[in-house]
Amino acid sequence: MKRFFQAALVAIVCLVTFQVSASADNDKPISMSQLPAAAQQVIKKHFGGKKVALAKMESGLFEKSYDVVFNNGEKVEFDRKGNWTEIDCKMSSVPAGLVPAKIAQYVKSTYPGTKILQIEKDDSQYEVKLSNRLEVTFNRNFQVVDIDD
Repeated sequence: MKRFFQAALVAIVCLVTFQVSASADNDKPISMSQLPAAAQQVIKKHFGGKKVALAKMESGLFEKSYDVVFNNGEKVEFDRKGNWTEIDCKMSSVPAGLVPAKIAQYVKSTYPGTKILQIEKDDSQYEVKLSNRLEVTFNRNFQVVDIDD
């Protein structure tokens, strides 16, 4: 009897794990009008001249996010409220209006002539990738906490 309950428990755990993993990776193409208003404003203001190749919503188990990919390969990721979380402009540079002023000032004075190709933010830090191949990490107070090459 004990063996039966152990086998049943293992089967239930496997079933729940399978269902969670199946529903946790749910990407769905959407139209631009289905993005949160804040995300639509960022795209209109800072990427207005660029053609959108794909907009999609990613639904996880506990969260939702949005990705917008442009024809030139640039990409912007947004959280569920429409706040950008990552901007990737491999061939150009991140629009200046989206880079916090203290980060832009640091990059301009410390690495003149370099471009910010990618910026990513979370609750505790910003990570910036530069055209000189350096990655600079800032804390929430915009102090440099790490530099990688």
